[in-house]
Amino acid sequence: MTEKKRYTDEELQEFKDLINSKLSKAKKDYDTLKAVISNSSGNDIEDTSPTFKVLEEGASVLSKEEAGRLAQRQAKFISHLEAALIRIENKTYGICRETGKLIAPERLRAVPHATLSIEAKNKQ
Repeated sequence: MTEKKRYTDEELQEFKDLINSKLSKAKKDYDTLKAVISNSSGNDIEDTSPTFKVLEEGASVLSKEEAGRLAQRQAKFISHLEAALIRIENKTYGICRETGKLIAPERLRAVPHATLSIEAKNKQ
């Protein structure tokens, strides 16, 4: 049996759907973080029910600094997912950039923007 050089179009479509789903959620999370940073949402404990007021007052509030760091990480994650979509269009998605072999589909489902196989990553 010959080793596959790339994923089939059907497999690529499965990964594309997965990435688009993760991208949609990541963009929503990013927008939420931006709202926290700018306080544009206008939400505070005054407009919540009494039950949630107690929870909000007792919980530590995400600081603008933390939200900024999380927003940066989220933006980077979004760019990695968008790059993965480009690799799908180019039909180079799922190919390890070190070994040239296919990355295991299980790894790609867990980390859809991966460009290294587990073996190559462990060598670093």
